Amino acid sequence: MIIATVVLAPRERQVLEGLSVGSTLAVVALDLKIREGTAAGYLKLAKNKLHGVSETPAAIAVGYATRAITHPPLLDPKTLYLPREQRDLVPLIARGMGPTEMATELDRPVTDIRSDGRELLTNLGARNRTHLITRAWQFQILTTDLVAVWLR
Repeated sequence: MIIATVVLAPRERQVLEGLSVGSTLAVVALDLKIREGTAAGYLKLAKNKLHGVSETPAAIAVGYATRAITHPPLLDPKTLYLPREQRDLVPLIARGMGPTEMATELDRPVTDIRSDGRELLTNLGARNRTHLITRAWQFQILTTDLVAVWLR
């Protein structure tokens, strides 16, 4: 499935790509030598361009799917084992859902969702939920086709 390419301003792209590797907004701003509030403004503009998503993990997922940000190098998915319960969380996190919304969507207790979410971060070697999207993309758990389904 093809999604129209989104073009971000250079700073918008730099902020998103900084966040995609697990850095905080404060660290990204420091690296770019701009104020954190300025970086937050660029992030907000990028989210609006990326189908109006509100959550940063969703912005990263849409950014990869629309080629607005540089794709990370792919890794061999055969080198990673994820239980189905953890794998099921990836597209929901990519959509920006929180644990309560995911529990409702999957009809599972929120405590199990939180536990599986922590284990998913560990298994993917992700620093946070935003970095988890990059790691899921690298292992091809999250793809343009999956993102396209919820962008419709």
